[in-house]
Amino acid sequence: MTISMPTTPASASAPATATASAPAPTAQRILAQSLFEVKAILRNGEQLMVALFIPLGLLVMLATTNLIEINTGEWERLDFLVPGVMAMAIMSGAFTSQAIATAFDRRNGVLRFLATTPLGRSGMLWAKVAAVFSVALIQLAAVAALAAALGWRVSPANLVVALPAVVLGVAAFTGFALFLAGTLRAEGVLAIANILLIVLVVAGGIVAPADQLPAGLGAVAQFLPSGALGDAMRAALIEGKLAVLPLAILAAWSVFFAALTAKTFKWQS
Repeated sequence: MTISMPTTPASASAPATATASAPAPTAQRILAQSLFEVKAILRNGEQLMVALFIPLGLLVMLATTNLIEINTGEWERLDFLVPGVMAMAIMSGAFTSQAIATAFDRRNGVLRFLATTPLGRSGMLWAKVAAVFSVALIQLAAVAALAAALGWRVSPANLVVALPAVVLGVAAFTGFALFLAGTLRAEGVLAIANILLIVLVVAGGIVAPADQLPAGLGAVAQFLPSGALGDAMRAALIEGKLAVLPLAILAAWSVFFAALTAKTFKWQS
């Protein structure tokens, strides 16, 4: 007696195969990659130091010592300092940390690999932007918590007014980071990104407003993305105002770097 095994009709197995091999929806892929990027940043000691520990350390130093003289005008020292430190946190996370991470991912072939997956090139870039914005919110929450412990008080309405500056600041500095990371060697990006962070913090209108810098330097700093972000954050958090010109400058830098990156970015070294 011959026993034959039952066969599954092709029509019954085809849908299961198609379902198993179908990629996840675009939004889900971008979300998954952005969560991976956030976890990678928070697990990386060097990136965490640049994105979080340095801004927090600077806030403590500036708020508790007089090593750096800053003219706060009619405002309390802490009220004046916190917006600048928040602007620095945004810059360090969106620019320095992201430029270095992306440059080494490019050198190691990670970007080329991701570009061939269902995530695609545009999906990967959107995931990076979402990750940077998420990390920026974590940075700002940490700075705000430390500042509150030091005695800082701010109106919730002023925090809402600051959101456009945060969004445009992240966009401008992420675009700058991707431009550098996509055109230069990883070692060069490592050096340039760290040097620019120091230069812009000291002389770029971040902590000390452009009008407190030497005349020629101040005239330039107010039109840099760093100076515009610092001015916009101070106007929002101290006075509860939208600083139209600084926000327009940040928007212009965002568009400029986005267009420049689209033209020059190379997915492999």
